[in-house]
Amino acid sequence: MKVVAVTACPTGIAHTYMAAEALEMAAKAKNIDIKVETRGSGGALNVLTAADIEQADVVIIAADTKVELDRFAGKPLIQVSVIEGIKYADELLERALKGKVPIFKPKKRTGEIGINYKTLNRFYQHIMNGVSHMLPFVIAGGLLYALAYLTDSLYEFISGKAIYPESLGSYTALAQYLKLFGWISLSFMLPIMSAYIAYSIADRPAFLVGFLGGFLASAPVWFIQFMESNFYLIINIKPSGFLGAILAGILAGYIILMLQTIFSKLPEPLENLNPVLFYPVIGSLIIGFLMIGINRVVGPLNIRLVHWLNALNASNYLAICILLGVLLGVMMASDMGGPINKLAYLFGLFTISENNPYSNIMAAVMIGGMVPPLGIALATALFKNRFTKFQRESGKSNFVMGLTFITEGAIPFVKVNPVRILPAIIIGSAIASGLTMAFDVQIPVPHGGIFVVPLMRGRDPLIFLGALTIGSVVTSLLLWGLLPKQQNA
Repeated sequence: MKVVAVTACPTGIAHTYMAAEALEMAAKAKNIDIKVETRGSGGALNVLTAADIEQADVVIIAADTKVELDRFAGKPLIQVSVIEGIKYADELLERALKGKVPIFKPKKRTGEIGINYKTLNRFYQHIMNGVSHMLPFVIAGGLLYALAYLTDSLYEFISGKAIYPESLGSYTALAQYLKLFGWISLSFMLPIMSAYIAYSIADRPAFLVGFLGGFLASAPVWFIQFMESNFYLIINIKPSGFLGAILAGILAGYIILMLQTIFSKLPEPLENLNPVLFYPVIGSLIIGFLMIGINRVVGPLNIRLVHWLNALNASNYLAICILLGVLLGVMMASDMGGPINKLAYLFGLFTISENNPYSNIMAAVMIGGMVPPLGIALATALFKNRFTKFQRESGKSNFVMGLTFITEGAIPFVKVNPVRILPAIIIGSAIASGLTMAFDVQIPVPHGGIFVVPLMRGRDPLIFLGALTIGSVVTSLLLWGLLPKQQNA
């Protein structure tokens, strides 16, 4: 038997390649010929050719982002989430061997992926597709912002001139340029997210409409001033932010699907004008007017939510702040890259803006994702008799994965003994995240792990490293207490 597969996850860093490895190992054990195309952050690798697909008996798609499926028309196709690709690779290949796999038939003029997924799963996939394309803008923008602060701090240290805290990041010419470039990168994050949510739903024709909707949701200051001074019927514009951009992307996608249905009966010469004329013009008009209403409703809600998050830093809200950190830590460790983990990560991204990318909630989210692999790695090094030789070898790579904020490194260990290992990593993450929130530790970038620690301000780096150490040690000690001794350790 010959099988071809495609794996893809929202961030394209770990799950994509772990699912590919799991499928390849399971195929090797069953003597199945397999080729896996990985669609990670670096682009598509090991790309399936037309000949590969033609010769394949079964296609397996393990992905949480949009994958073009038209090329697999007429082939038996299994589609699951990327997590299922990691956990159940053996079972998926067993299904392929039994031959009980439905033939894939593409749907005409639809942005759906061709499999009758539940509505919530479809929306999750669309949103994750937007988030995965948005991340480079957020990371680049946050790093540039942080480098602006670092530049001024170094200038202050070398020159001996005191710089007021509110001027840090804007004092020297170099810092001003870095901050400007960072602001530009961050200002694109919501339009890009919205555009790729729309693209996931209705393909290329929806991209422009989604981008415009996301731009209106982010509503930069200069745009608000222009609108208020030139359009008297549109006053008190409030950007609807992250929530509005998600809504804009979903609406843009379904607007294009609606237009595709309406214009499907046009004569062929006119039908060719749809993607370059009718869809972008009519779609832009519709999404523009819809976003005026959405901004009016969601904008004030967005502002209240931001104010509430900022108020958590006040001393009288310290208990709530810590509880929020604990909850985020629990969510990050509970399914290690699955829907719950991604929901917490999205919440962290929501707190980052082009005006200030520094976020204490994002710090709690990041440290909550770093503790599980680090705690397990520490346990495999200190308490060797609790792990097999293979696990101890795997634990070494978990040090790197934990330090670089790749929570998925814990998955192979949890699969073996979830009842004992899951509580240990959840408790460790909850403690670490709670500590960062208690001390208001803030990070400027939503990814990078240990590499972004030097870019934190003030005493935050030491507190972050201290909380990371405490959480990891607690996890390793709990593993020592919960796991039985291995007979052949």
